Amino acid sequence: MKDNVILIGFMGAGKTSVSRALAKAENLPLVDIDEMIEKEAGMVASEIFRLYGEERFRQMETEMLEKLIRETDHSVISVGGGLPVREINRRLMRELGTVVFLNVKAETVLKRLEGDTTRPMLYADDKEKRVNDLLAFRSPLYREAAHIVIDTDDKTIRQVAREVARTALGVTGCGESQ
Repeated sequence: MKDNVILIGFMGAGKTSVSRALAKAENLPLVDIDEMIEKEAGMVASEIFRLYGEERFRQMETEMLEKLIRETDHSVISVGGGLPVREINRRLMRELGTVVFLNVKAETVLKRLEGDTTRPMLYADDKEKRVNDLLAFRSPLYREAAHIVIDTDDKTIRQVAREVARTALGVTGCGESQ
């Protein structure tokens, strides 16, 4: 296993924000797989979904994980919420480093993503049902992939970043002077 920290979880769990805070606090490179895919494809994820479908996007995620295994170490890696759905991706992530599942409740997701129209997996008439259904399906897969589970409800980004640093990196201060 490589020496990376991979943050996984449902949309709205805080993966992007926590990965940024953790990378900054610990002076580590930050890798965002969705951003890498968008840059390589020349379009945002929602466009890739619309033009090529979810399965092609999931294949792009697998290809990106394989690339990171070859090229990346000592980094913080943020992945999209659906990446762990594929069994091969769960295996590849565990090879890539320590996988941290940022767990979140449905009501927190709905509150955090209120008004967000950029997430293709939330395109539904009944967003609450969609979130609950997706969480019921994905949470066991996230747990299967994870080495560590951290609940993010009612915590700040900084609190979650500190907990990730302590549990995944063995750091006690998360960028703070002791």
